[in-house]
Amino acid sequence: MGPLQGVTVIELAGIGPGPFAAMMLSDMGAKVIRVERASAVRGGDPDSPPPDSLTRGRHSIGVDLKSPEGIETVMRLVESADVIMEGFRPGVTERMGLGPDDCLARNPKIVYGRMTGWGQEGPYALAAGHDINYIALAGALEPIGRAGEAPVPPLNLVGDFGGGGMFLAFGIACALLEAKNSGQGQVVDAAMVDGAATLMSMFWGMKAMGFWQPERGTNMLDTGAPFYDVYECADGKYVSIGSIEPQFYAELLRLSGLGEQELPPQMDRTQWPAMKVRVAELFKTKTRDEWSAIMEHSDVCFAPVLSMEEATEHPHNVERGTFTEVGGITQQNPAPRFSRTKAEIQSPASHPGQHTDQVLADAGFSADEVAALRESGAVA
Repeated sequence: MGPLQGVTVIELAGIGPGPFAAMMLSDMGAKVIRVERASAVRGGDPDSPPPDSLTRGRHSIGVDLKSPEGIETVMRLVESADVIMEGFRPGVTERMGLGPDDCLARNPKIVYGRMTGWGQEGPYALAAGHDINYIALAGALEPIGRAGEAPVPPLNLVGDFGGGGMFLAFGIACALLEAKNSGQGQVVDAAMVDGAATLMSMFWGMKAMGFWQPERGTNMLDTGAPFYDVYECADGKYVSIGSIEPQFYAELLRLSGLGEQELPPQMDRTQWPAMKVRVAELFKTKTRDEWSAIMEHSDVCFAPVLSMEEATEHPHNVERGTFTEVGGITQQNPAPRFSRTKAEIQSPASHPGQHTDQVLADAGFSADEVAALRESGAVA
């Protein structure tokens, strides 16, 4: 029932942001066929799915992408698909015979999604890299961290998933909408360095307005401000405070007891370091749960800092159904949510090649053709 029901996606198997984008499309109702290399097919019990939730909701087919028969098998799938997506270095799919020109020649309406770190061109285009490198070059890593300390990589959320996978899924959705109107497909070039740079839009604006200082950890949103930070509690756990607006800051002072003391103006940057010390000392006087009892459901802009396990048990997340369990694996439910075309997890992760026969039969391959492909090793 998802909003992308009826859309067929061919995913050339990769790691990280590409599978994340494909997961998002599957969660929204698309039929995603994940093309795994035949060498990755080692069997597996369908009742014991793999634990990687990034590959949930797919039909998996094993194909030898080094054989002409294997490439032709994928091209036959392309003929009836709406999207093909890949995450190889620039030029790899062209050498395979699965590049944009090849696929658009077979299906002029197909959307060709490409996921790279550096993009399809530029001095770094062919270099290896990971999330940390892409966000570094985009100017997104240097500002993250505390004053006097080194930049802190924010897991691989900003490059791989925020600047990469989500931008690829967004680009594919946009191109599908355009193709519906024009009848023509096109290439979506999603580069993590571009996406990470785009995620920095607000900070470029703040810099232009003079609201962002170049020194890391001295600004309102980078732990420089005493009213926007995480604080350790008496039990060694943490709480998060985001009391930016004056009315929220006033509520923080009231509920914490700081309002009874003589304090400098909220936006006096010269007093922020000293205020951070005072606030930090205050929060260490109670446990995280004690502060939660005082500040939850108020306008302080407060939340306890939860572990992954704790997040699944918090009453707010439980009531909203933010997390679920599929195939014995705890994972997040699809987002965003729709009022009419409900998104849902279509299935657990699949073993590589688990649906080879089904996918080929659905695509119109005869039993004899499938048998011949298996015999030749073109599929597994």
